[in-house]
Amino acid sequence: MGTGTPAQRRPMRADARRNRKRLLAEAAAAFAEHGMDFSLEEIARRAGVANGTLYGHFPTRRALLEALLGDRMRALAGTGEELLADPSPFDGLTAWTREALAHATLYRGLGAALMQAVENEASELHAACQAVLAAGDALVARAREAGEVRPDVTARDVFALVTAVAWASEQSSELQGERLLAFTLDGFRAPPALP
Repeated sequence: MGTGTPAQRRPMRADARRNRKRLLAEAAAAFAEHGMDFSLEEIARRAGVANGTLYGHFPTRRALLEALLGDRMRALAGTGEELLADPSPFDGLTAWTREALAHATLYRGLGAALMQAVENEASELHAACQAVLAAGDALVARAREAGEVRPDVTARDVFALVTAVAWASEQSSELQGERLLAFTLDGFRAPPALP
């Protein structure tokens, strides 16, 4: 037996690329309109492909979510890193929190899926969620060190509360979510120093 390198993946055929693109577009539309529990078989039907084609590209719902969200989550983590340069640590944390809320409300039920992925190392979204949390950790630590947020605030707190606000926004209105986010951010603030 030879000691060759592992076989390289063959490039995806043009029809397979088109099918994958259609599946992602239909999944995005279905999840935005109906929520994360929308039938994968119905997504395949809407994309005009067989169920086997869908499962060939995305063996699990989480794999489909990672394909839809992975790049956006990595961008959210990158935004957090950029916001570390904001002159005001609290303003940087606020801007990142608003970006996280916009991301969490992208699809109905996404917040719950993200919270599960944070805890589940087997989830395809786990690594992306951890990158988002790492960015949040850095922003929260910077704001804590500047005395702008309470000393007990953590990135997991921020992530959980943003997820809760996203859920509340799904149940009522975007305006309600914005109001709740403002209350949440006020709750993070450190109490004013005594004179």
